[in-house]
Amino acid sequence: MKKTNDIENAVGLIPRLGATAARFGLDWFMLALVSMILLAYLWPNGGIDREPVSLGDVATYGVSVIFFFYGLRLSPEKLRAGLSTWKLHLVVQLSTFILFPLLIIPLRYFFEGTNAEFLWLGTFYLAALPSTVSSSVVMVSIAGGNMPAAIFNASISSLLGVFITPLWMSLVLTTTSSDFDMAQIMGKLVVQVVLPVALGIMLHKRWGGFAEKHKKKLRYFDQVIILTIVYTSFCESFARDMFSGYSIANLFILGAAMLVLFSLVYGLITGISRMLDFNREDKITAVFCGSKKSLVHGTIMSKVLFPDATMVGIILLPIMIYHALQLLIASIIAQASARKAGLKTEANKV
Repeated sequence: MKKTNDIENAVGLIPRLGATAARFGLDWFMLALVSMILLAYLWPNGGIDREPVSLGDVATYGVSVIFFFYGLRLSPEKLRAGLSTWKLHLVVQLSTFILFPLLIIPLRYFFEGTNAEFLWLGTFYLAALPSTVSSSVVMVSIAGGNMPAAIFNASISSLLGVFITPLWMSLVLTTTSSDFDMAQIMGKLVVQVVLPVALGIMLHKRWGGFAEKHKKKLRYFDQVIILTIVYTSFCESFARDMFSGYSIANLFILGAAMLVLFSLVYGLITGISRMLDFNREDKITAVFCGSKKSLVHGTIMSKVLFPDATMVGIILLPIMIYHALQLLIASIIAQASARKAGLKTEANKV
């Protein structure tokens, strides 16, 4: 009986930590990410050693489980409900997969051959990633946007990212890493991502309700796997002294650059939405879905896309900073938009 109580207490620890952090206006997950980086700095061997358990292997298998449950929750009915507004879908997907990379790739010239080249590569990786799923939909809901279209675009973006992100990265990784093999990478993506998603979709009718009912618990599992990947990635980087050429000032500059990137994309999408004469609901969906990037996909796909594990910690820095900024700024904008429209906000969901 005592053992059962211990397990229940352990499972309930994450939501309790989240509630405690929320009382102080903090995001527990971002605090946990920072803690994993600090732990990797203090104890890098924990993420490298294969005995008694290889955390790297745990993270690898966890990636497939995450995508299986993602496919399991992917409702064909919800996707069909959002098909009608095709102009909105084009704006979101072109912003996510074309606008972002085109803004970043010309800057490569200024960083090539410098200490900041890996930071540029991480920023380009961020630009090539799909949009978020849960937070995009939550923000659109708070602001009173087009919910069916938000669900459609967030879901489709995640699926497209499995193929488009590696294609974008192949343009730069083939010239910076002799270990990058596109055929091998796509093979790994098929096994670790595509097949689990496809299996989940096939089993949606049977087990989709179960996955939807327990989506909060499954989200905690996703977060634990992400934290594990972040920890093991930074362990490799710290153990190989990959951060020796970077200062605190470099991180502040990177943060400012991520803020500029978000503001620029948000402003461009707003302008395009006005040109296309979108209504209020569609404008909200366009700016929130088109300007956000997925930390989940960025973290878990990094295990497949970057053969050199020592550089993954640096590669993940831009998406981690961007993720924190997009949550903060988008939350403020969504709640302001809701107040302007006279809607009730649900800030506690963010």
